[in-house]
Amino acid sequence: MSKTIAETTPTKNAKKSASNKKNVATASFDNPLIFSRDQHPVSRQLMSPNALKVLHRLNKGGFDAYLVGGGVRDILLGFEPKDFDIATNATPDEIKDLFRNCRLIGRRFRLAHIVFGREIIEVATFRGHHDNASEQEKSCKTTSKQSEDGMLLRDNIYGSIEEDAERRDFTINALYYSSKDFKVYDFANGVQDVNDKVIRLIGDPETRYREDPVRMLRAIRFATKLDMQISDATKAPIKELSTLMANIPAARLFEEFLKMFIAGKAVANFEQLRSYDLFGYFFPAVDQALNDESNEQSYLLDFIMLAMENTDKRINNDQRVTPAFLFAAMLWYPLQKHIQQIKVTTQLTPQDIFFAALNEIMPEQQRSIAIPKRFQAVIKDIWILQDKLSRRDGKRAFKTLEHLKFRAGYDFLLLRAQIEATPELEELALWWTDFQEVSNDAQLQMIKGVNVPQGSKRRTPKKRRKPSAKPTE
Repeated sequence: MSKTIAETTPTKNAKKSASNKKNVATASFDNPLIFSRDQHPVSRQLMSPNALKVLHRLNKGGFDAYLVGGGVRDILLGFEPKDFDIATNATPDEIKDLFRNCRLIGRRFRLAHIVFGREIIEVATFRGHHDNASEQEKSCKTTSKQSEDGMLLRDNIYGSIEEDAERRDFTINALYYSSKDFKVYDFANGVQDVNDKVIRLIGDPETRYREDPVRMLRAIRFATKLDMQISDATKAPIKELSTLMANIPAARLFEEFLKMFIAGKAVANFEQLRSYDLFGYFFPAVDQALNDESNEQSYLLDFIMLAMENTDKRINNDQRVTPAFLFAAMLWYPLQKHIQQIKVTTQLTPQDIFFAALNEIMPEQQRSIAIPKRFQAVIKDIWILQDKLSRRDGKRAFKTLEHLKFRAGYDFLLLRAQIEATPELEELALWWTDFQEVSNDAQLQMIKGVNVPQGSKRRTPKKRRKPSAKPTE
């Protein structure tokens, strides 16, 4: 630590409820609460061996290093920690000198990633206050930079552990565990808020949201993930400041989409995002349709709710999911609306109409969330398969069954049949369910039994007659 911290032993055990707050010692950034090993459940046995290696090497190199944030918080809550982030007074370059398996990333926040195969331990240098930075640091745009709205564009001012704790977003994340003395350092009454299950911002909420509007999303995500309540002061400015989300780059919103919708809490996060007027910054076309009083897309809400419920179930059962499926579900009915509008004004073929609609809706969505091309391709396959699944005559059914994304397209069809509940879709979904389970001979019989609509069969092209040989002169 940058200065000696006098140990403040809590007058009551950390697990006492909020009703006893009068008897509980209060932490401050200059005088944190310090919980000795017998006062907390944080144990090295619950930590990643690689995180411990990083802590030990930094300590051995003469630096202070702490497990910080979610890793400490989750153990206090009784969860199995998944993230092991480390904070230290070593600079990024000093960290790199200590670890051959280190790579430095980020311009906005300079971070060190220590790579152990598939596991990455993230190490951050203690953040300092911009007001305390030197004139040289303030004038250097690669070190410190803010937008006119107060958003931090560069934040590479380094400081002490006390400053770092004050710069953290929520009290429950300003908890530091030292592997040297096995103590937990609580700078913002985070242990009490963990026990009270409260999400509380450190500092003035409006200022903190302006510095980084994504904190609004993080407040919601932590509340749903940890089954906590957002404090009144923390949630009060969110609706008013929701427009700040327009400043968040589309690439960063893709990462936030994964955290909000592909982590087992999609339904809860969706409902919270809508209640705080934040959902529209992820899916503007969908949000507009959901708020449309004419109710042109009556299936939309039920469809995406069912898709999110299924996604949550799969994730919580440790089954694989792809973000592309949820993107496809979100945008399916807005896509259909585009298709209908193009049909009215043009004489294009169905295939050309589909691609014209696709070329309208995807660039529009990309402005909000930068969906990587590998997922865009899967989204398109799922949508194209909806047409292919309806065409079962001849060899088409077997070709569709062999499609690499058949399962995703089939699951999508099941959702449509469940929501729209038309006889045609229900029959089609049942047919494909049976088709996958029966023998090859039975599959051939099923194909023969398919009623092919009049005019849908392709005509066999007439063979061109060879031109008669010209008589030689």
